[in-house]
Amino acid sequence: MKVAFATLGCRVNQYESEAMAEKFIRDGYEVTDFSEVSDVYVINTCTVTNMGDKKSRQIISRARRQNENAVIAVVGCYSQMAPGEVSKIEGVDVVLGTRNKGDVVYYVNKARDEKEVQVHVEGVLKNNKFEELNIEEYQDKTRAFLKIQDGCNRFCTFCLIPYARGSVCSKNPEKVIEEINKLSEHGFKEIILSGIHTASYGVDLEGTITLVDLLEKIERLDGIERVRIGSIEPAFFTPEVVEKIKNMKKLCPQFHLSLQSGCNATLKRMNRRYSAEEYENIVNVLRENIKDVSITTDVIVGFPGETEEEFKETYDFLSRLKLTKTHVFKYSPRKGTKASDMPNQVDGNIKEERSKALIDLNNKNEKAFIENYIGEDLDVLIEQEVRDKKGIYEGYTRNYIKVEVHDMPENMKGQIVNCRIEEAKEDYGVATYLK
Repeated sequence: MKVAFATLGCRVNQYESEAMAEKFIRDGYEVTDFSEVSDVYVINTCTVTNMGDKKSRQIISRARRQNENAVIAVVGCYSQMAPGEVSKIEGVDVVLGTRNKGDVVYYVNKARDEKEVQVHVEGVLKNNKFEELNIEEYQDKTRAFLKIQDGCNRFCTFCLIPYARGSVCSKNPEKVIEEINKLSEHGFKEIILSGIHTASYGVDLEGTITLVDLLEKIERLDGIERVRIGSIEPAFFTPEVVEKIKNMKKLCPQFHLSLQSGCNATLKRMNRRYSAEEYENIVNVLRENIKDVSITTDVIVGFPGETEEEFKETYDFLSRLKLTKTHVFKYSPRKGTKASDMPNQVDGNIKEERSKALIDLNNKNEKAFIENYIGEDLDVLIEQEVRDKKGIYEGYTRNYIKVEVHDMPENMKGQIVNCRIEEAKEDYGVATYLK
């Protein structure tokens, strides 16, 4: 029996798909590519935007076309928020929410045996226990996503995630260390600590454990050479935190600080708990204290009530900060959020224009950041051979510059190699392998 996975959304979903795949393997399944004919298709959904829901539905249809007799399981945030809607999509056999993914094999087999649609979605708002989805054998052997936290208590006005994922839950620190040691034994060089609201790690645990405490524990481990933090809110980086992390050798100098807007009026309507000035100050503190630091972000354009003047504030803010990379999203109303009922919803054509303007700015900023390293020798973790470019491999530097490496020997996937940056493209660097 074969099983294939399609994963949408965040790094937590990627981790959970890997964990579900292992459960299928233990039950005798073979994991195959989603483009191939399979006996089971698992779609791990995202519901952050309307586009996420639409993509999920498109992937479900694609799976059914590939094998009309397959069992199709739809799991995750879209299922959590709209189980009735998902269960009515033609071809869906299993619907599981965010707290039921660990039971996916059981319900897939049950759906096949009983020839009935299985719908199991638990409430999440009063979560008080971290759901363990452990991984013993990763399919990939380069970077490993490690879920350390789930849920969010912030309730930004545009976001459904607290309703889809529930309140903050943290993985026991001893369990985190145990998993990292296993990853090291399996040859991994880099891990990414992932969560829905990573900065809140530890607030629900006994004692006073924090994310910084966890990083200090990881710093003392042997084996793992690189540690990254997934998306994290800017307020995490207090002067005390920066002082503790600035000399960590394993922690990569790359942080994804969600911005969403560079305009204070917009940030207030979003219920973001910082100002543009506070965000800029944190960026400057990180740049002053951490060598080669790279800062990436997310921005939403066309949020309800965003005027031309407010958008210009965001544009000018990003022009001044020159962040390494900006992921641009057009605001998507989500039923059940406060923002969906706000007045002055922005026209779709205006959103498109604003999105294009920020994407063009990002392309300039990203290339300029890479150009700073032309002629520099940097360590690159090799991930894979570039498609349609025989003998050229790609990977990432510690500060997360994507690099195409030329003149490199074979069988170096998963290895950290020294390379010299020779050229800057729009969104990646070209490098030569240094023997």
